[in-house]
Amino acid sequence: MRSALGGPRVLLRRLREVMAEPVSAQARLDKIVMVIAANMVAEVCSFYVMRADNTLELFATEGLKREAVHLTTMKAGEGLVGLIAKQAEPLSLSNAQSHPSFSYRPETGEEIYQSFLGVPVLRSGNTLGVLVVQNRAHRVYMEEEVEALQTTAMVLAEIIASGELQALASQGNGIALRRAMVLPGQSLADGVGLGYAVLHEPRVVVSNLIADDPAVEQRRLDAAIAELRSSIDQLVDRGDVAHGGEHREVLETYRMFANDPGWTRRLREAVQTGLTAEAAVERVQSDNRARMLRQTDPYLRERLHDLDELANRLLHRLLGRDMIDGRVTLPENAILIARSMGPAALLDYDRSKLRGLVLEEGGPTSHIAIVARALGIPAVGTVENITGSVETGDAIIVDGGAGQVHVRPQSDVEEAFKEKARLRARRQEQYRKLRDVPSHTKDGVSVALHLNAGLLIDLPHMDETGAQGIGLFRTELQFMVSARMPTTNEQMALYRTVFDATRGRPVTFRTLDIGGDKILPYLRTAEEENPALGWRAIRIGLDRPGLLRAQLRAMLKAATGQHLRIMFPMVATVDEFDRAKALVKREMAHLERYGYTLPESIKLGVMVEVPSLLFEIDEIASRADFLSVGSNDLMQFLFAADRENPQMASRFDPLSPSCLRALQMVARAGQKAGIPVTLCGELASMPLEAMVLIGLGYRTLSMSPASIGPVKAMLLELNALAIEKHLNHLLTEANGVATLRPALEAFARDHGVPV
Repeated sequence: MRSALGGPRVLLRRLREVMAEPVSAQARLDKIVMVIAANMVAEVCSFYVMRADNTLELFATEGLKREAVHLTTMKAGEGLVGLIAKQAEPLSLSNAQSHPSFSYRPETGEEIYQSFLGVPVLRSGNTLGVLVVQNRAHRVYMEEEVEALQTTAMVLAEIIASGELQALASQGNGIALRRAMVLPGQSLADGVGLGYAVLHEPRVVVSNLIADDPAVEQRRLDAAIAELRSSIDQLVDRGDVAHGGEHREVLETYRMFANDPGWTRRLREAVQTGLTAEAAVERVQSDNRARMLRQTDPYLRERLHDLDELANRLLHRLLGRDMIDGRVTLPENAILIARSMGPAALLDYDRSKLRGLVLEEGGPTSHIAIVARALGIPAVGTVENITGSVETGDAIIVDGGAGQVHVRPQSDVEEAFKEKARLRARRQEQYRKLRDVPSHTKDGVSVALHLNAGLLIDLPHMDETGAQGIGLFRTELQFMVSARMPTTNEQMALYRTVFDATRGRPVTFRTLDIGGDKILPYLRTAEEENPALGWRAIRIGLDRPGLLRAQLRAMLKAATGQHLRIMFPMVATVDEFDRAKALVKREMAHLERYGYTLPESIKLGVMVEVPSLLFEIDEIASRADFLSVGSNDLMQFLFAADRENPQMASRFDPLSPSCLRALQMVARAGQKAGIPVTLCGELASMPLEAMVLIGLGYRTLSMSPASIGPVKAMLLELNALAIEKHLNHLLTEANGVATLRPALEAFARDHGVPV
């Protein structure tokens, strides 16, 4: 490098010597900026650190007035330094004062310096500070100098991350890396969890940043890249992904990035500056994260996950580790942090130590959310960049009800949430006292409260809550948490266990509801443009009758001497239900032929969740033994609104007249045909919505275990006839209103109904 004394490798070696000296944090910073200035032949070197209040503070300088240290501050976006922090990109100027963002600070004495080079100090894509060099003469900084300063900034990022500088910030402000944050998300499971962050996929910690022999590091990097490419090629060419589908597409994306010459060039350049191979990977990926987190294009932001995964794979190659090191051991009071997770992974953890779950992905109707609710774990999803915003051991509060995550909260906030958790515990105790109270309204209408379940861990909740049965047993969860297709005998064993646990109380088994967002890794399916409207649920069962017949046979065998209730999901036409019934009769005939004892009774029902069925509701009610409304999908299809899309989540209200009329239509069809009608979607889990369902004529509601107490407390104070009359009046008078929610809330308030 033309203008540096010895180049970046000499600079890194000198920095390593300074970092090893037993001096105070301020003295160390003062030496570092002096070494950088001397090495880069700069008259000024200044180091700004981002404080917790999103303000940049001058922490050290060589060349500017020393009295400006810890005095000069600027907001992110203010001045040249603030601009670098905001954009997370280097800025090189030969005439800094002519730049429109230049901001003069008289206390620094920098007005005599013309040229300016500044780089962001980044870690995991987050801006922690800004490093600047300046000269009096008008000059253009070379690309090699920019690269050297960026490499040096990485070393400073590790100093900030160590916590050594925490006490230096002025006015009692901590540094940004340790600042308290409130991150918004989507509620997945209600409750409050306080604990400490544990990363589901722990980041590789690079402890050795500075290379002893750059040539050796270059060879290590090249070898690891070659191994990475080879391993991805092998995965792509393997038989189980060779014929297309989502898995192959993901791996093809990895292969494209792994062979990108720009990516490998940046890695090699980082090593040439004197970093170890591991530090080079971390440095390049931190730069990528910083750029892509600031993109508004959702496609580009999604590619960030691919690059993160690729960098992680390369780091594991360099360190000689397997990508899967086994289950993370949880400390006490653990808050699990992950980009995404499957239900099987969550079930691997020690639930006695798990206090909360936070995900970057996953909506409230995803299976990970269902399992979290079954486990009683407060959970929040769609929390942007949570894996890059926390460190292992950070204090975390998960507010599942509000859909918020508090990272490194202040002590007063933590105390407030502890009190909230205590109040919640007292309220739960009050609900437990209602366990054995009959679920009758004030005017004597009986409303059966059932559980939604799908795993063995759900079954003890029946006795804990006083549930009168299982209104929905999601059989697909057994398939989703298994590494292979469960055999007929394994399915039969699960169903028998369910019958044993229910001890004569009714249980409704829903046949496999897979497809859409419920992908089985061992079941090959074609990629679909709109999977929610695609090949799923009963459609798969009818097209692959062997799969459905095996499940029906397992249910029939397990239900010997029992009352068996089978429900078919995603039925769109009467004909589909007739075909499904025919398969049941075929399996019954098969078992009779071979001498098996059949169930004492068999009831076959339909899950009403496809709007087309509303226009054949009388015909289907005349054929089915019962109806059950799946409100999650029915609402999604009624409003043509993807329930996993955050932009659509609150756009339509299920308490709108159109939705309530559709639900009323199903309830009345059941009454007319003399068959029971249940609602087993999320609507039944919320007291206000449950109150409305009772007014519409529903007398069986199925919900998550945690909801039974609040819903029972509501209905014990409700007059069913009063809400029915009021609701009919509202629906008659509704004229273009978007929602009846305010009027229904007013009814509950006026009648003392706790919702």
